[in-house]
Amino acid sequence: MTRKSKKPIYSIAGPTASGKTEIGVALALRLGNGEIINCDSVQIYRQIEIATAKPTVEERRGVPHHLIDYVSPNVKYTAADWAADAAAKIEEIERRGSVPVMVGGAGFYLRSLRQPFFESPKTDESLRAKLTELRNKKGAEHLYKMLWRIDKAAADKLFPRDYVRVMRGLEVYFQTGVRLSELQPQRLEQPEFAERIKIFALRPPREILYQKINERTERHFKNGLVEEVRQIRASGVKDDTNALGAHGYRRVCEYLRGERTLETAIEQSKQDVRNYAKRQMSWFRREADVIWLDGFGDEIAAQEKLWKMLGLE
Repeated sequence: MTRKSKKPIYSIAGPTASGKTEIGVALALRLGNGEIINCDSVQIYRQIEIATAKPTVEERRGVPHHLIDYVSPNVKYTAADWAADAAAKIEEIERRGSVPVMVGGAGFYLRSLRQPFFESPKTDESLRAKLTELRNKKGAEHLYKMLWRIDKAAADKLFPRDYVRVMRGLEVYFQTGVRLSELQPQRLEQPEFAERIKIFALRPPREILYQKINERTERHFKNGLVEEVRQIRASGVKDDTNALGAHGYRRVCEYLRGERTLETAIEQSKQDVRNYAKRQMSWFRREADVIWLDGFGDEIAAQEKLWKMLGLE
């Protein structure tokens, strides 16, 4: 397989709890030689298990999975890191004559793969610690207001509670003196395969999706999420890492620090994940070339629609 391949690369996207794993694995099997590349920003981490919905061995159904469960939770892994790893995996998979199928709802990861970032400064850990402390004291919206005053153009593209990217915008400015919005146009060359990526996003009914999210969150807590987080913290992983700062984990950390009750940790986690699902839908609605699949990924109708569009009936 050469780098000039004209064969498509598939991406199964959509909100959390929409059944991306089911339809992604089904697509890989339908193709006969599909291999899955994880495109979820939490499933990349080792030790982080219960609230990530990582596919089990049974759910993978023999399909090779890549970029899953391979990063230490202490590592500040970024979208640019994932894009570099994913590009290498795409080349490796195609060299074997197989078809890459990216599965996951991290729209920012997917965009970073298709539209590589500019060369940005490395993280200044002391500056990040100060911004994290400020966020803990005054909230994510306070950081957003700071970025809005410094770089309105960059802030307007972000959600006020998306503190990871808001913090990165602040870091770039404080480290370089240049606004993120001024640097972003200086992107690296688009990879050859970018135009071959076909994005299919699931669009389930909102109320049913939210119900599934609530039920799944309760199940995570019943299945030992608090004890998992307790053990992760005991192993030396800090609460301000990207891994434990993810939805489904940060409220448990607050509970273990004595900042909230278990009941409010559960309820706030439900709200966090519902908000995340809403942001994911908004993100993919802004992507012009997304093809929508109504329903959940484990539903026959959604799968048959995809097979028909791809000529895989």
